[in-house]
Amino acid sequence: QVQLVESGGGLVQAGGSLRLSCAASDRSSGRYAMGWFRQAPGNEREFVAAISQSGGTRYYAHSVKGRFTISRDNAKNTVYLQMNSLEPEDTAVYYCAAGKYVVTTKEYEYWGQGTQVIVSS
Repeated sequence: QVQLVESGGGLVQAGGSLRLSCAASDRSSGRYAMGWFRQAPGNEREFVAAISQSGGTRYYAHSVKGRFTISRDNAKNTVYLQMNSLEPEDTAVYYCAAGKYVVTTKEYEYWGQGTQVIVSS
């Protein structure tokens, strides 16, 4: 069982930046592919970004490509989501996920509790 804890959310003005972190309880978390998803009120949870175990493969949703960057530090059991040029449409609860395969769908085994991001216009 892997526990994931997100942090770094908050309130930011449009055009600003935030960096989300996701810390994994498993010291061997480097064996998991990691993903970030988000869910806005009234919407389904949607894919944001994903990274393979080694970090060599990364996927992004079209809506965030060029603005968000996913990275990981396996020595720290942590994955990051650097979010730049934030827009009000990025407002959502952001979830970290871990799984065997790096995919853009919700087929991840473990999920965090989420961290709220609010972007004001």
